[in-house]
Amino acid sequence: MISYEYPLNERIRTLLRLEDLYYKLAHFSRGDAPQDHHVTLLTLFEILEVAGRADLKVDLVQELERQRQILISFRNNPEISEEALSGALYEIEQASSSLLAMAGKIGQYLRENEWLMAIRSRASIPGGVCQFDLPSYHFWLQRDADQRRHDLSNWVHPMLPIRDGLAIVLRLLRASGRPETQVARGGTYQLMMAGRSAQMLRLRLSPADAVVPEISANKYALNVRFMLSETVIRPRLSDRDVEFELTFCSL
Repeated sequence: MISYEYPLNERIRTLLRLEDLYYKLAHFSRGDAPQDHHVTLLTLFEILEVAGRADLKVDLVQELERQRQILISFRNNPEISEEALSGALYEIEQASSSLLAMAGKIGQYLRENEWLMAIRSRASIPGGVCQFDLPSYHFWLQRDADQRRHDLSNWVHPMLPIRDGLAIVLRLLRASGRPETQVARGGTYQLMMAGRSAQMLRLRLSPADAVVPEISANKYALNVRFMLSETVIRPRLSDRDVEFELTFCSL
């Protein structure tokens, strides 16, 4: 099954974008090639850009505290494992402490590094980081992979509390909903929200259907159009029924 997630507010949209960037960061940082570490650095710049748009740290701390209070209310509930509950509370408390320990504006230490900011500025230009543009960066890319990875670790590590905090919030969000089987007749599905509140939608469908959902939603209605998976011509609406799972997620 393939999952598609659709955020219903800007806050969740930001968290999903950051989650995707942190996945890429982890993947490419494990590589040894200069190109791997170049992409790692560019991804770090993207994280800096996305995370710096709002007071993300405060938002995450507040949400983690809210979830902590909810979990505390489950104590002494015979249907809840005390061991699992204690583990979840510990994880939230550790994540909150790490976020609160982040001093100043998110990624300020990166903005104060003139060498990194020069690379960031040139990277916004197509082909702007060639060796003749940034010879010092070219030299760094030719260093031993372990030396580059050590530098990358120093630059990435202070940003990891953001990753850990959003991972908990998104995990709780995804676990909050109950999937329901739906059918899009002739490739189209519509549902009136009727006061139903959600922060994110999750759709799951079989890859064998070879269709891609186009989702639009507001507080009044949800509309999904399943388009044929085309890579050459303009995507077209599927004319057959499509069965899928729909989950409304809300913290």
